[in-house]
Amino acid sequence: MPQATAYHHGDLRAACLRAARELLEEDGSAALSMRAVARRAGVSPTAPYRHFPEREALVSAVAAEGYRELTDYLAATHPSPATPDELAAVAVAYVRFALDHPALFRAMFAEPCDPDNEERLAATEAIAEYVRDIVRRAFPGADPDPLWTSVWGLVHGLAFLHLDGKFDTSSPDVVANQVRSTVLALFTAAPALSQTAATRPR
Repeated sequence: MPQATAYHHGDLRAACLRAARELLEEDGSAALSMRAVARRAGVSPTAPYRHFPEREALVSAVAAEGYRELTDYLAATHPSPATPDELAAVAVAYVRFALDHPALFRAMFAEPCDPDNEERLAATEAIAEYVRDIVRRAFPGADPDPLWTSVWGLVHGLAFLHLDGKFDTSSPDVVANQVRSTVLALFTAAPALSQTAATRPR
């Protein structure tokens, strides 16, 4: 086990985050405690509190890392998606990230955290802006504010439905086809729904 003296010059915070990520991946959020993180990092039980005053602050920092990694992962799939097929590809990548990093994904979106943590808020805003940009390009002329929430909600719901075993995850192709067909159905149905709304008696 590393000795406490191994972390100097700002390395303690990184060591604690690395330990927290390892514990999450191995045993889920139940294993994530300040004492367990200190033990895994090889530091004294009080050392993590120098950077994280409580567990929620640690979870927020882990979540911020996850948001940044997710944003980079989506941007690598397509930096500026604008067509239905491109948007569907990004949606598949979102669900794939959740399935590849289930404990991290749950920590990002289902664990209690510090709602005022600036690092987490900035990382969350970055991915939200990425989704808003998608909506502006894919649905020109539409009000982006409610629409980006709808799009994110749809894809995020698909991620958790797959994570929770409600949809088939037997192979990457099965997951990709399910997500792709769901997202493309949104584009197929949107014109018909708009026409119905426009012709319905008021």
